[in-house]
Amino acid sequence: MHLKFLFALLISASVFAQDAAYQKAEAYFKAEKFALAKPIFYKYLDANPKHAKTREYLGDIAAYAKDWDTAITYYEPLVEESPSSANYHFKYGGALGMKALEISKLRALTYIDDIKEHFTRAAELDPKHIETRWALVELYLQLPGIIGGSTKKAKAYAMELQDISPVDGFLARGYVAEHEDEMDEAEALYKKAIEVGGSPTTYEKLTNLYEKKNQPKKAIDNAASSLKLHKRNQINYQIGKIAAEFDMEPELGLASLKQYIENHSVKDGVPVRWAHFRMAQIYRNKGDKASATHYINLALADEPDFEQALEEKKRIQEL
Repeated sequence: MHLKFLFALLISASVFAQDAAYQKAEAYFKAEKFALAKPIFYKYLDANPKHAKTREYLGDIAAYAKDWDTAITYYEPLVEESPSSANYHFKYGGALGMKALEISKLRALTYIDDIKEHFTRAAELDPKHIETRWALVELYLQLPGIIGGSTKKAKAYAMELQDISPVDGFLARGYVAEHEDEMDEAEALYKKAIEVGGSPTTYEKLTNLYEKKNQPKKAIDNAASSLKLHKRNQINYQIGKIAAEFDMEPELGLASLKQYIENHSVKDGVPVRWAHFRMAQIYRNKGDKASATHYINLALADEPDFEQALEEKKRIQEL
């Protein structure tokens, strides 16, 4: 009796330890510390080879690393085992789509039907699946008409988004209008997205549109409004980039880039060397060769093969 009790305690302790380790792996995953999460998930999968959530996590980690072949090997069986899961269809279709972008156009053609099938199935299974509808908008806009591209279908999915999430609907409809070169319509739709949602993404879409329309003053003003509201450091870089590329408001551009560098973290996305590169551009625009040389050398010290910086250095040397 005592041995059975001891055995039961050992088993429960082992399960508890396993659960604790798994929770730690999930915490690592949510924090995007994938290198720490992956070995724990592997170990758990060895003991539980059919555990769906662990395989999904490992597929997601592979997708984050742009290892589409590995992601596909995890997602495909999950779809086969759970054909009514919109989430699995979406992830599998997405991995196939990203894989198709990396191979020859001829081979990519063989993926199109499967990509459409899984995205469409995800949309049918979950009438409120926002990500799938965004993927379908993108897919139908990017495919040539000869192999199934369709602006009409992209618009239809954008309208479905409008019903599910008004802000996503305005953004998607703006994106379709932009693709059709209907810039005024896109501007109006992005402004509606700001009015309805007001997220950093809504402001970013409108700022980018103003850049495309060669309206840098509007772009900077819109980005500055977003910065005042959202306090996101990435916007400092965006303001500096516009100032550099359009040769305008140099002092604002430099101040914004300095703020970006001082507050930089990995989550900001754009490496510091790009901020140094933009500062060098602004100083070149001002005719300040010494300062431009200083900042372009900082950019190149971080990445000696930085192609754009090497080209910029030549322009600076010609001052």
